[in-house]
Amino acid sequence: MRLIFSTCSLAESDALVNKLLEERLIGCANLIPGVRSRYWWEGEICSDEEVVLLMETSSERMPAAMQRLRELHSYDVPKIIAIDPDSCDPDYRAWLLGAIGAR
Repeated sequence: MRLIFSTCSLAESDALVNKLLEERLIGCANLIPGVRSRYWWEGEICSDEEVVLLMETSSERMPAAMQRLRELHSYDVPKIIAIDPDSCDPDYRAWLLGAIGAR
């Protein structure tokens, strides 16, 4: 199991997640709205309201999910971070892999 952590605008969050689900690149996503992000961009400090996306996939599908997220994302440089959990409930892992058609 792998987690993909990303952020995006509220306007595009549902479309991004739905596309990744439809393509079976992820099995589940949590969309956490109302996040204020502050960051450097092109020499200025910026501030935006964003949605945090926590998406679950298999280690085998992670590269394809990350690549597809990059293709669909509206940001020039989207935050796409893969997290390798130390442990996961075996029943939940089995559900996740079944949801995306992975072994």
